[in-house]
Amino acid sequence: MQKELFFERYRHIFALNGLDAYASEETMDKMHTMVAHMLEVNAHTNLTAITDWEEINVKHLADCCAVLPYLPQGIRVLDVGCGGGFPSLPIAIARPDLTVLGLDSTGKKVDYVNESAKLLALDNLSAICGRAEDLAKTELRESFDAVVSRAVANFPVLCELCAPFVRVGGLFCAMKGANADREAALASNAREKLGLSTKDEDANRFSLIFPNEQAEERTIFVMKKERQTPTKYPRAYAHIKKSPL
Repeated sequence: MQKELFFERYRHIFALNGLDAYASEETMDKMHTMVAHMLEVNAHTNLTAITDWEEINVKHLADCCAVLPYLPQGIRVLDVGCGGGFPSLPIAIARPDLTVLGLDSTGKKVDYVNESAKLLALDNLSAICGRAEDLAKTELRESFDAVVSRAVANFPVLCELCAPFVRVGGLFCAMKGANADREAALASNAREKLGLSTKDEDANRFSLIFPNEQAEERTIFVMKKERQTPTKYPRAYAHIKKSPL
C-alpha cells in the first residue's frame, strides 16, 4: 500500500478506536515500513496469517496499541511470546519512552524482531530466544515493570508463564478476545497463587472497530502484582499444560 493511502487509513482506524495519540507522522512512517518489511519476510517465513493491509491496520496495529494507555511512562516491558513482533514492534514504535524486550522460543521469529528493530532504528526494542518457564528462573525474574502477552495461551497457563517476570507493584497485561470472561473465571485460582490481583475492575473491555464499523470484542486484563510469586512457579511446561493452576 502506498504510504499516503496507508497514512489515511491508519489515521481513520486509530481515530475510530480512540487511539489518536499514536498517529503522529513519525509513528505512521515507521508502522508503514514495519508492515512492508513484515509482508516481504512473511513470503518465506510464517509471521502472520493476516496479509491484507487494512486488516493489519486493525487486527495488528490498533489491537496492539490498545494496551498502551495502561503502560506508565518510561517503564521496562516484557512481551512474552512475541512471535512475529506483536505487540512488541507496534508498542515500541508508538511509545519510544518504553524499553521493550520480546521473548519467544522460535529463533527465526526472534531474529526477525531484532532485524526489524535495527531497520526501524528502534533503540528501545530487542528480543531474546528462550522458553518463559526457563528464563523466569534467571536474573529476569521479577525485573519488569510490566509484562504483556497476546494470543499465546489460555489464561491460567499464561498467568503462570508471565507473573514470575513482573516486579512486585508492576503490571501484567493479558490481551484477550471473545472468550475473556470464561477464561478469567478459570484463572482466578492461578492469579491468587501467583500474587496477581483478582479484582473485577482488572478487566478492561472494549470493541475493536473496523472501517465498516463492525466490531470485535476485546478485553485487556491489567493485573497488579501484589506480592512475590512463590519460587516453585513456573513449573515445567508439560506440568503447566497438564495441570493448570
